[in-house]
Amino acid sequence: MNVLIVVDMQNDFVSGALGTPEAREIVPRVVDRVEEGIRRGEKILFTRDTHETDYLNTQEGKKLPVPHCIRGTGGWEIVEPLQKYAEHPIDKPTFGSQYLGALLKARDEDLRRQGEPGVEQVTLVGLCTDICVISNALLVKAFLPEAEVVVDAACCAGVTPESHRAALAAMGPCQITVENET
Repeated sequence: MNVLIVVDMQNDFVSGALGTPEAREIVPRVVDRVEEGIRRGEKILFTRDTHETDYLNTQEGKKLPVPHCIRGTGGWEIVEPLQKYAEHPIDKPTFGSQYLGALLKARDEDLRRQGEPGVEQVTLVGLCTDICVISNALLVKAFLPEAEVVVDAACCAGVTPESHRAALAAMGPCQITVENET
C-alpha cells in the first residue's frame, strides 16, 4: 500500500496569518498530486495543525506569538481546492503527529497479517517543509523504518525558501527521499 500525506494545507499557512507567496504557489501542484494519488490508488491522509483559543499561553505560542489554525476558525480550515479530498483530517496540536505514525504502523501490521506487503511507500507534501513536513517525515520513518519515505519538494514550501532548502537537505541523511527538487 502506498500513502500520500497532505500536511497542513490550511488557510492560515497559505493566505492567512502565516501565509507566504511560496505556499500559495504550491496549491495547484498539491491538488494535482492528490488527484494523481487517487488515480494511483494511494491512501490519502490530511493533517491539520490545530490550536485552541489559549494558543498564546502554550510553549509554541510563546515562541511564535502569532495566533494561527485556531480550531473552528477559517484559518484552521483546509484550503478550498483541497477540501473535497480532506475527509476526516488528523488534527495535531504540534508539529509532528504521533497518532499519524501509530495509525500507519497499525495499518502496516494489519496488512502484513493478511499476507499483504504492508505500507511500502509514504509520500509527504504540504506545509511547512522546515517544520511540520520534516517532523512528520521523520516520525513516519521512525514508525515504519522499512517503508520508503518520500517528500515531493515541488509540492512543499517552507517558512522561507532558504529554510525549505535546508530542511530538504537535512532529510537525505535520514534516508528520506526528496523528489522534484528545483
